[in-house]
Amino acid sequence: MKRLITVAALGAALAVAGCGKSDDAGKSATADAGAATGADVAASAPIKREAGSWKTDVKLVKFDMPGAPAAAKDQMAKQFAAASGSEQCLTQEQADQEDVAGAMSKRFGDACTWSKNEVGGGKMDVAGTCTTSGQKVDLAMVGTVEPRKTDVLITTKGPGPTGAPIEMQMQVTSANVGPCKS
Repeated sequence: MKRLITVAALGAALAVAGCGKSDDAGKSATADAGAATGADVAASAPIKREAGSWKTDVKLVKFDMPGAPAAAKDQMAKQFAAASGSEQCLTQEQADQEDVAGAMSKRFGDACTWSKNEVGGGKMDVAGTCTTSGQKVDLAMVGTVEPRKTDVLITTKGPGPTGAPIEMQMQVTSANVGPCKS
């Protein structure tokens, strides 16, 4: 389960605001109609958010783990709720260099193979398989990335501690709430 949470957290970090901090954010991405590795995630048009303070909320939408006690889902919901309400400053320089597709390549590297990689035009529709610690986890991110708001549903599916499948969905929304605070 920890592996699944790790991949979900990486997906959330990308969807939330990490895309503005990529060292290779200035590199352009090219469209690729076929499957892509982590180094080839495609973009039809750059997604650019406005500079400012971005407030993020994370909500656990679904947590299916056969045989898990109800308390496990409650604990997961509390962990994600604790991540809600955080604010992060996106500077103008970061916004100018923002490149979601490039950030995905950097974040996930060769650990993921993408079967769907449509990032651009204000929309994100990405799906693939990531391998972490020898376990394969399916990851999908679908939503919108607009200049002042993002809304992405992240779905992860993979083996749990007993080998039974786990499916988790989280809704990550982020909004520009004004200028960065000093």
